[in-house]
Amino acid sequence: MVKIRLRRMGSHKKPFYRIVVSDSRSPRDGRFIEEIGYYNPVSEPKVVKIDNEKAAKWLSTGAQPTETVRTLFKKNGIME
Repeated sequence: MVKIRLRRMGSHKKPFYRIVVSDSRSPRDGRFIEEIGYYNPVSEPKVVKIDNEKAAKWLSTGAQPTETVRTLFKKNGIME
């Protein structure tokens, strides 16, 4: 099963996330198929950048977003 989820980057207490498409069996920060955006919750205002075309392509092929990614997609108008 393919999932769209966050991959944690950044240093201690300064998280930065990349939105990636990966196999559900791989670890959170492990191997991934494709990077489709990023999310920075520390900056003010919070920064979210998502490639809409890639996200729509993966959603149409059956990739399941995690709850957090689903919320980010809804705020950016990718999902209803």
